[in-house]
This record gives sequence, C-alpha cells and structure tokens, in this order.
Amino acid sequence: MWTADEIAQLCYEHYGVRLPKQGKPEPNREWTLLAAIVKIQSAAGQACDTPGKPAQVTKEVVSMGTGTKCIGQSKMRKSGDILNDSHAEIIAKRSFQRYLLYQLHMAAAMEEGSIFVPGTQRGLWKLRPDLSFVFFSSHTPCGDASIIPMLEFEEQPCCPISRDWANNSSLEASVNPESPENKRRCDSPDSPVSKKMRLEPGAPIREAANGTAPCGKQESSSFPPGVSSSNRTAERSATVTGMDHRGAKVVDVYRTGAKCVPGEAGDSGQPGAAYHQVGLLRVKPGRGDRTCSMSCSDKVARWNVLGCQGALLMHFLEEPIYLSAVVIGKCPYSQEAMQRALLGRCQNVSALPKGFGVQELKIQQSDLLFEQSRYAVQARTTDNPGRLVPCGAAISWSAVPEQPLDVTANGFPQGTTKKRIGSLQARSRISKVELFRSFQKLLSSMAEDKWPDSLRARKLETYQEHKEAAAAYQEAWRTLRKQAFGPWIRNPPDYHQFK
Repeated sequence: MWTADEIAQLCYEHYGVRLPKQGKPEPNREWTLLAAIVKIQSAAGQACDTPGKPAQVTKEVVSMGTGTKCIGQSKMRKSGDILNDSHAEIIAKRSFQRYLLYQLHMAAAMEEGSIFVPGTQRGLWKLRPDLSFVFFSSHTPCGDASIIPMLEFEEQPCCPISRDWANNSSLEASVNPESPENKRRCDSPDSPVSKKMRLEPGAPIREAANGTAPCGKQESSSFPPGVSSSNRTAERSATVTGMDHRGAKVVDVYRTGAKCVPGEAGDSGQPGAAYHQVGLLRVKPGRGDRTCSMSCSDKVARWNVLGCQGALLMHFLEEPIYLSAVVIGKCPYSQEAMQRALLGRCQNVSALPKGFGVQELKIQQSDLLFEQSRYAVQARTTDNPGRLVPCGAAISWSAVPEQPLDVTANGFPQGTTKKRIGSLQARSRISKVELFRSFQKLLSSMAEDKWPDSLRARKLETYQEHKEAAAAYQEAWRTLRKQAFGPWIRNPPDYHQFK
C-alpha cells in the first residue's frame, strides 16, 4: 500500500529533479500550485488496494503540472491552439492524456511495457488489472472543495466587517477583499483598501483556500489550529453553518475566488459562514475578462464519473480511466468539503452507459507542505514582507520519451510573440489541437480494419465530430448534466471545428 505522505514526497522530489528552472516561481517573490498523477503498480498476483491485504506497490509519477492562471473569454481561439485553463490540476490531467496516447501507441504497435491490454471488442483496450492511478494536488481544488468551515477559535480568513454591513450595501465594495475593485486596488500595500484592512481590529487576513488570498497584510505563520483537521464537520444546508464535533461554532469560511455559474443560486456575500453557498458549480475568476473555465472542484467531480481520458481516447478504451484516490498536500483542508465537492454532488447519478459509474474515490491529506506554495514562500520571507504574486508560467510534464516538458504562459509556449501566434511552434503540446494531432497519428499508425467500430462507421474530420462520435462517453456526459451538472458552461461547437 501507499500513504498520503509517500505520494506527496514522491511528487515533490519529481518536481525538484525532473522539472526545469524555467517556468518555476521566482524565489521569495512568486508561488505556484502543483498537481500530478501517480501510477500505482501492485506486486504480481495482487490487485491494487485490496481491503485488509496491504499490497506491495511501486509508484511512478506519469504526469505533472504547475500553474495558477486561466485565460479570459475574449482570448479563446477557435483553432484549439491555446490552453484555456492552466491551473495545475488541469495541466496535470492534460499531460496524463498525452501519456495515455503514448501508451496506446505502444499497445497498438505490440510493444512491451504498455499499461493497456486488449479488450474484448475489436480495436479496444483496457487498463491492466494491476494498475491504478492516484491524483495529487498541493492544494485543495478551487471552487466548492475550497469552501472550508472555520471555527470560532481560529484566525479569520478576512477582516471583520462592521455591523452596519447588512444595512448598507455600499460597504461591501469598501471592505470586501473578494470584490473585483479591491483585488485591483490592493496590489499596493499602501493602497487605501490595504490600510483599512490593517487598521481593522481583530484577526488577521488568511489565505483563501483556493490559493488566491484576499489582499492586505499577510500573516507569516503556518496554519491556524485545526484547519488541516480531516475530521472537522459542519452541517451542510445551503451554506456552511453549525457546530463541529467538538462543539465549536462555525463562524466563517475560507473563501474561493471561483464565481457561481449563471443559473445557479449565487453567493449571498454576507459576512461570516453564510458568505458562500455550497455545492454549486463555479467558474474560475478572471481579471476583468470573464472566463469559461469551470472550477477544478467541478472538473475533478466530473472525472470521477466520466474518467480522465476524455472523449477522444474513449474511442480506444473499453472502460474509462478512473482515479482511485486523491491526495492533497498540507494546506487549509476539510474532509467534509472535499467529500461534498468531489463525491456528494454526483452520488445519486444513475442509468449511466455500460462501463461508466460514480467511483468510490478515496480522499486523503498529507502533512507535507509544497516548498513553493504560497504558505511556504510566505513563511520564508517574513524578514522581507514584499508582495507575493502567483507565478505566471505553467509547466507540463508527461512520461513520454520525446519532449516530455512544455512550459507555457498565457496559454502559449513561454516566449511566444504575437507575430508567432498561429504557427506550429506556438502550440503547447497539451493544447486541444496537438492532442488531436497525436490522436490522428495513432489512427494513421494502424490498419483501418483494426480501428474501433466507432471510428469506422462514418468519415470523421473535425475535432468536434470525433468527440461526438464517442457515443457512450457523450451519453454519460448528457446523463451527468441532466442529473447533477445542468448549468455547466460548455464551449460553443464552433470552437471545436478545427481539423
């Protein structure tokens, strides 16, 4: 078997050794988030994760991603050559799809060592029974999983709000650090908003649980007592309220910057524990330019029903590729919030196509802190309390033999000039168009009579046509939207018409 600390340590070591300096945070000034997928292989004759029988396993990082950014709606491109979402979790997942494509190439070429074995139907493959995959993230996913209850004896995540707040809505913009105006205005520690926050009596501002802190003076200490406790509970209604198991009152919540999608109820914005509604679909925030990227909490919950392989690769697979567990690094954490966000919202989804199902995902937390997380960098710079900023670059790494690394900024390879945008050199290796190109290479390497039936039925040309032809996957996705994720924001089809 494996432990959460073993998974975290393996990922941190891989980050230090296998990822280049390029794309990593500038020391003592920038921070980033880390995510990875780890392959778990049990010893011969043992199935993975057998209850009561600790299996001897080998662990290998097969994909990794760093990043904190996503592009705004106005920067999206119909050519599929830009990364819309560069949060670490999404970079790691897209890097994993690149790894899966390489493994399918190996299987189709009958090379030894592939993670796939032939399925029961022509042209289809399935994962070897001795393998499983664990997802690691250095921080809780943004969105619903980061709405974490805070108890009365803990430091509060934001400055106290005056009692007149409810009777004077104009106060919200002046003291609410989550408001867009204040996010811009408190870049400077000398801004009026930051000064007002520092002068407020009471507890200091804490980092929001999705890794984006409210502005103002930051504490250099590690975590408030109990924040990382896995057994904290709070009654779930529309908001986080109630008492924990020790009888301590839930007085506030860690905030997420992700905004409710149109069609959802929306956050109240009230002070204290009622600030957020929980269990809702959310989009990642943009700086003045709304994004179309769903929160990482929502995406991981979707993967737990549809798999991590996506629609394209489902053409070649008898069953989806599911994660067996999620491990979170040391950070503000609530087991209840993680269970609610990743599992609870989809637990009653039924009537899915054959092979698809809501998985019993194990969720654990490590006690090991990522050295380039906001908390770690903040703790190291107490003597030089300059403004910390998220790293603008994202790093992708896949366990593939050719060009495993990919460093991007603003959705393109780092250093891309405006003049070069649109060229082959200005594409990330994990962009939609490049993953589609790898998919087409896989097809061209096979005799047509070895293709799966779903690709032989009619001539397919565009990316959209290939995705729609994955009938079982699309049926499962329609079922999930109908029963749980109705307001999910989907990109218009004309963004997927490239060939």
